[in-house]
Amino acid sequence: MMMLRSVNGVAATQQARCCTLCHTTSSPSTSLHNVQYGSSSRTGASGVKSLQAVKGNRLPKPVALKNLSSTPFLTGQSFLRFAPLKSAGSFEKASSRLKVEANAIDAGKAGADGLPEESVIPVEEQEITTAKAAAQRLKIGTYFVLWWSLNVVFNIYNKKVLNVFPYPWLTSTLSLAAGSTIMLLSWATRLAAAPELDAEFWKNLAPVALAHTIGHVAATVSMSKVAVSFTHIIKSSEPAFSVLISRFLLGESFPLPVYLSLIPIIGGCALTAATELNFNVTGFVGAMISNIAFVFRNIFSKRGMVKSNKVGGMNYYACLSMLSLVFLTPFAFAVEGPKLWASGWQQATETVGQQFFWWVMAQSVFYHLYNQVSYMSLNEISPLTFSIGNTMKRVTVIVSSIIVFHTPVLPVNAVGAAIAILGTFLYSQRPATKNPKNIEAPKKI
Repeated sequence: MMMLRSVNGVAATQQARCCTLCHTTSSPSTSLHNVQYGSSSRTGASGVKSLQAVKGNRLPKPVALKNLSSTPFLTGQSFLRFAPLKSAGSFEKASSRLKVEANAIDAGKAGADGLPEESVIPVEEQEITTAKAAAQRLKIGTYFVLWWSLNVVFNIYNKKVLNVFPYPWLTSTLSLAAGSTIMLLSWATRLAAAPELDAEFWKNLAPVALAHTIGHVAATVSMSKVAVSFTHIIKSSEPAFSVLISRFLLGESFPLPVYLSLIPIIGGCALTAATELNFNVTGFVGAMISNIAFVFRNIFSKRGMVKSNKVGGMNYYACLSMLSLVFLTPFAFAVEGPKLWASGWQQATETVGQQFFWWVMAQSVFYHLYNQVSYMSLNEISPLTFSIGNTMKRVTVIVSSIIVFHTPVLPVNAVGAAIAILGTFLYSQRPATKNPKNIEAPKKI
């Protein structure tokens, strides 16, 4: 059984056996329908033409209903669509939600007989879309709060450990080992779905992991020598290294506002370094090396070194931690070694007691957690939003560390830090870059 839907006031009933043709000012089809079926809704010159057509026996040949929905039998005219009814009950249900639907195909100017297009969005769908958008905003907001909070906790415990146990190579190794262990247990217990990995994935990940390892160790070395706030102020100059390396090594060109944003970044960091009360060359160089290493990590990803779309977010960082642990462990043994670790551990335990063990555990676990959440955030937001979030994270860490460790800060030092952070924020507002070498854009990971 077929259902003919209502068009321009002509009721389509269950027993309907005709079809209204197109309603244009140049066609007699509307009046033809009125003459044949007694409708007086359309009158005028088109009606006279239809009467003449009837008298002259020039009516079109009958067309089977089953062919109406697929055959536009009059060129330039619209036609109705027929929907098969599965049962009488479905007809009643459809009738209750009857809507006017038509596709107007008109070569000339639309007249009074033109058919409206349906543009009604069900209320239920609108509510679902709004609910999904609100849930997405809540999810991203939760990620940001966790990201910043976990990062603050990590930096506090990491500095506490390094103050009594100045062995950054082992500390960095334990951070990566904790994250790798957590993820392996999650995969084994199926708390998290294990990714599908192959040799090509690990090969592509290797340069990224190597740069990540160098950046992680260098930052930890820096924090073992200087205040946390100073390390993060210097690390806020990472955009300057990113622009310079991308410009001279990759041939990328940037808009003028990007280059201008480097002036407050470099100037602010220089002012901060010059006025730092506890300046240390090793700490300063470590932060600078960390900047360069993380820029190369981003470049390797940007050039498409990681091509697998099967691994993202949490699992991607898990794999990155595991491979970085493999790279770092032999160097940690070579640079520091078990003898220094044993004596240093004993001395730290005597200084702060058994809580030293929990400090080490906390800094190791929170390092993995904050990085994991940051990668999960990157899966949900644009790189620009992530860059802004990373800038605000540094502000949170700097302020928190100054409060917790009572770091002395001169007014000129604070001004330098503020200028550097402002420059970083301006850089995060950069427009799209011009890329003459067609380097592949970074994927969300």
